[in-house]
Amino acid sequence: MSSSRNRILARVGVGLAAVPILLAAACAPGGSTSDSSGPSVKPSSKIATDPAKAGKVSLTVWDINTSGGANDAMVKLNQEFEKKYPNVKINRVSRTLNDTKTTLKLALSGDNPPDVVQANQGYPDMGAFVKAGLLTPLDQYNKVYKWDQKFPKQLLDLNKFSTNGKDWQTGSLYGVSQTGEIVGIYYNKKLMKQAGIAAPKTWADFEAALPKAKAKGLLPIQFGTSDKSPAIHLFGVVQANTAGKQAVRNLVTSKSGEWSDAGTTKAAETVQSWAKKGYLSPGFNGLSGDAASANFAKGQGVFRIDGTWRLAELEKAMGSDVGFMSPPPAKAGAPNVTQGGEGLAWAVTSKSKHPDVAAAYLNFITNAQADDVLAETGNLPAVAPPNYQPKAGTLTADIFSAWKKISENDGLVPYLDYTTPTFYDTLTSNLQQLLGGKQNVKQFTGNLDQDYDGFKSK
Repeated sequence: MSSSRNRILARVGVGLAAVPILLAAACAPGGSTSDSSGPSVKPSSKIATDPAKAGKVSLTVWDINTSGGANDAMVKLNQEFEKKYPNVKINRVSRTLNDTKTTLKLALSGDNPPDVVQANQGYPDMGAFVKAGLLTPLDQYNKVYKWDQKFPKQLLDLNKFSTNGKDWQTGSLYGVSQTGEIVGIYYNKKLMKQAGIAAPKTWADFEAALPKAKAKGLLPIQFGTSDKSPAIHLFGVVQANTAGKQAVRNLVTSKSGEWSDAGTTKAAETVQSWAKKGYLSPGFNGLSGDAASANFAKGQGVFRIDGTWRLAELEKAMGSDVGFMSPPPAKAGAPNVTQGGEGLAWAVTSKSKHPDVAAAYLNFITNAQADDVLAETGNLPAVAPPNYQPKAGTLTADIFSAWKKISENDGLVPYLDYTTPTFYDTLTSNLQQLLGGKQNVKQFTGNLDQDYDGFKSK
């Protein structure tokens, strides 16, 4: 879940092994994996796989790839698709994640919806859209395009729901994803040297670096969250370290635990203390994630907690002055743990007049050739090109290395907003209140528990 965003399993020429992410299928209380009641629209039994034979087609595509390499990749892929199929016109609408979340459901339920959209995984978006019958099941297309032979089961399961929208990671396939991603720590090498900060080997080292940077007159963490989702990334990285990966996984999948547990409480105390001590950008609740990233690229901030979707823009702006690391572990030598996932799922809407062309488009932008384009434009493909070799000493190399280690050590925790249909709004609004000093930690965790417990009781 990112402003460009975005579970992983990949193979890369730099040695990234195919390692599954162990996430149990989430099942909403009261539902079952065999329950398939609810609205559903199915494609025709005879699928046309050649868009060139479809006649003149106008395909409206909504995506959230508004900047950097993500935008560059989509521009190139759309151009290549139109060149191959000149009878098809791609009408691209690109909006930020936050804007998309506020407009997409209305657009899907309207009289003239887009044909292809990016739908965020989990209950708030994909689950709600499936329940309302707004997305087309892709199972028949999967048989034709054999996505299950390219993508590991763990990845495809993240884009599955029972047709009543109750059971996540099971049932029908409703999307395919292009990219993988993790949230980590970007750092300005020049400013770290100026502040006398060595590369943190533990989480305690990282926390000790913040007051050291501030004492040198430097901004410790460049941060902005007017667009809401960056606060999830900040909090999620801290919670992964204070609560541990299994506790977070259990919360997001409704298996066990409460959001007022000791680890989550510690995370809330930590990020609130960072805000109070001036470790975060002034006016962060009025600063967008994109603006904060641009500020960091200009040398404002020693660290920036953000996702790998920033790779292309930061490498272009900062060159060899920027590095990336996974959040350091609690103990030196222990495996790294962080928040992340796969990019938003590309889905076909149920009201599309050209579902076969739309599905062919999905296949085109996620096939092996598309993976090459993604890597070349500074993105991290969900299944990376086997012969791709990032240049040593670059930000790209840092990110591919971090991805490899997180994958091999099963160190990924899911995005927190997947938890319930309303959790994105609950979590982001309460984080803004917590960080802004308008709410104490007990109120914060209590509000999360109220949303969480209400969902589990249904």
